[in-house]
Amino acid sequence: MSFFTDLARQYIDGEWRDGSGSWDNIDVNPYNGEKLASITIATTGELDLAYRAAQRAQKEWAATNPYSRRLVFERALRTIEDHEDEITAAIVTELGSTRLGASYEVHLAMEFLREAIHLPLRAEGRLISSPVDGKENRVYRAPVGVVGVITPFNFPFLLAVKSVAPALSLGNAVVLKPHEEAPVTGGALVAKVFEDAGLPGGLLNVVITDVAEIGDAMIEHPVPKVISFSGTETVGRHVATVCAAHFKHAILELGGNSALTVLDDADVDYAVDAAVYSRYVHQGQVCMAANRILVHRTLEEEFTAKFVAKVRALKAGDPAEPDTAIGPVINSAQADAVAAVVAQATAEGATVLVNGRISGNLVEPIVLSGLPADSPVMKREIFGPVALLVPFEDEEEAVRLVNGNPYGLSGAVHTSDVERGVNFARRIDTGMVHVNDGTIQDEPAVAFGGEQHSGLGRLNGEQMVEAFTTQKWISVQHGRSAFPF
Repeated sequence: MSFFTDLARQYIDGEWRDGSGSWDNIDVNPYNGEKLASITIATTGELDLAYRAAQRAQKEWAATNPYSRRLVFERALRTIEDHEDEITAAIVTELGSTRLGASYEVHLAMEFLREAIHLPLRAEGRLISSPVDGKENRVYRAPVGVVGVITPFNFPFLLAVKSVAPALSLGNAVVLKPHEEAPVTGGALVAKVFEDAGLPGGLLNVVITDVAEIGDAMIEHPVPKVISFSGTETVGRHVATVCAAHFKHAILELGGNSALTVLDDADVDYAVDAAVYSRYVHQGQVCMAANRILVHRTLEEEFTAKFVAKVRALKAGDPAEPDTAIGPVINSAQADAVAAVVAQATAEGATVLVNGRISGNLVEPIVLSGLPADSPVMKREIFGPVALLVPFEDEEEAVRLVNGNPYGLSGAVHTSDVERGVNFARRIDTGMVHVNDGTIQDEPAVAFGGEQHSGLGRLNGEQMVEAFTTQKWISVQHGRSAFPF
């Protein structure tokens, strides 16, 4: 099967169909500019069909025995396992992801499917005691109904599976809108996996479209009760506002400005390895990437020399080659944005330690130091292969530097004293901090999410039950109540 030929369509109510919009979404390989597919976009009419199909199919699905629902996810997992190499290659082609990054994405998607297999049995109810004699309080868990999922271009297959699989496993139906730069691996391919796994038609619908065509219809539509969004802070803020106006629950996984902190007793070689990976994997286009690398003054010279040497050795180029560490950024606009950040930083006095070239969408690794602490660049997310090295004098200054930005998604600290690292981590205003590891971590059973401008809510593990189910209180009065009138 050629994914970019056979799956370049909408998937609505169990059928593959063309959109009826007036223009096409052109899917291209960001490394060589090759046209992969041309997909006529969906209109608000098709979006309505998708939501109505989901609404119709959901009731019967919710009533299905949870043990039977699990079988779909077991088959979906086997489908991905059987086609792992093809899916990995498609991600490399569509996103410019390196083979290492694409393999990691597919592996983690399979881990989330393994977790989804068990979720149907976790939506447990409770019996709660009552102060009223003869009263029994039952609190049931019920699916929310229909979930709208909006995913970004980075790790699109993983981030789609991460919300779609648990929402479905808990008895909901889903309408998925992938990013326009990842319509196949972030959308149509996910639909194909579940179609092959025997998911009944209508439960998962994929609409390939753009806000220029549908505006806010994806989140304003009356059918979905929950919107799961992964993307930028700016768009996430808008999604939250619209959801609130329509009494919908928003789950937001937004940007980050993560810091990896190297304390004075750290293993420098290990910290360098963690920092290089945390900054440059997938060209730095990761919300958890370590934008800022904070190093104690006593280690600054040694760490900088080793970090720069390792970065210079990273191979940039064709992401299809197995030894390539740095592939292209997603498009020319992103490459221009990276160039603008570097120009701003150097204008503010930053020293360029590694001056990677920018050619088309290929941005070679860049390392900057000496940026003023009050620079706007220090407070923003850089979605590209640019590292900022920042020295500090003591832990108090390090904490201030780490917390001195509006984001709070991930972070890491390196030290030979684990408890010192834990105490440092507890002072950091982020949802996730990793001691003696990289900033890029995601595990299906552990709560994932950020603080401040990095999002709302949590995903993974038991948090999926909170996100995609609601609670219903049903009381039973045994005997007769006494009413005052």
